[in-house]
Amino acid sequence: MPLKRRDFLILSSLSGFGLAFLVRKFRSQIAQSQDINSAEALKPSPSNLGSKSTTVSSSQSPLLRFVSVADTGTGSTSQYAVAAAMARYHALKPFDLAILAGDNIYNNGEIEKIVDVFERPYQVLLQRGVKFQACLGNHDIRTDNGDPQVRYPGFNMQGRRYYTFRRNPVQFFALDTNDNADWKSQLKWLEKELSSSDAPWKVVFGHHQIYSSGAYGVNQPFIQTLTPLFKKYGVQLYINGHDHHYERTQSINGTTYLICGAGAGLRPVDSSEWTAHSASQLSFAAFNVYPDRIIISGIGTDNRIFDQGIIPLQSA
Repeated sequence: MPLKRRDFLILSSLSGFGLAFLVRKFRSQIAQSQDINSAEALKPSPSNLGSKSTTVSSSQSPLLRFVSVADTGTGSTSQYAVAAAMARYHALKPFDLAILAGDNIYNNGEIEKIVDVFERPYQVLLQRGVKFQACLGNHDIRTDNGDPQVRYPGFNMQGRRYYTFRRNPVQFFALDTNDNADWKSQLKWLEKELSSSDAPWKVVFGHHQIYSSGAYGVNQPFIQTLTPLFKKYGVQLYINGHDHHYERTQSINGTTYLICGAGAGLRPVDSSEWTAHSASQLSFAAFNVYPDRIIISGIGTDNRIFDQGIIPLQSA
């Protein structure tokens, strides 16, 4: 059965002392992340790599390195565990960009929780200069329609519910995928921005799934409205959360769909005919961008790469 939202906070049943001890433990792991043994961390685990996964490496330095994570904002020990893994990865493979794909503050998007669910869990990364780029999830709009998060400087949303920015060869397009979004204006904006972009790599991110083998399944309305634009303008990657698992698809009409919603809690996941790898595992995704390919890695809280795949440039 899918886990309920309150299961994120299952440890609340512990005493205040016990919960505080566990949280301090994960904070300590984050603080000590610079001292890890690089020879042991981030080793692919062959037993966990699915048949459609591939282990890849490159001696060439990437043009851009970034990570993504979603459904994070619980302040739970699980969130701290994923944050610690992200910090460890940063110590070995420095990056300065993190995509935060919605449900940034549970349960109702209350901005007064921002220290507990964002600033403290990711303190090490923020101190190292990592810039988080966020979009709004369905929980985020429960308070003031998400406007406090749109204005929050740490989410770098430019005061907009949908926006674009470019990093080296990659142009990113952040969407508001909620039901109450201004879809007429947003779709018009998205087509204009995609059509005018000369970036070789185009990455779109939003909170809600399009292709998923998890609780929410396939999103037919988005297949009808968004995927034709992705195909027409060569979007190679769509990143989202909402479903609380990790899932990477094979290329579907030139686009890979990546769910990274296991940033603080889990639900079961199956696989579909288009699934390259799926896992119900606390994790984040890491991306190395090269002139001719993007290497995607799924990384768990044990600091092991459990999935790896390639998006070739010609897939656009």
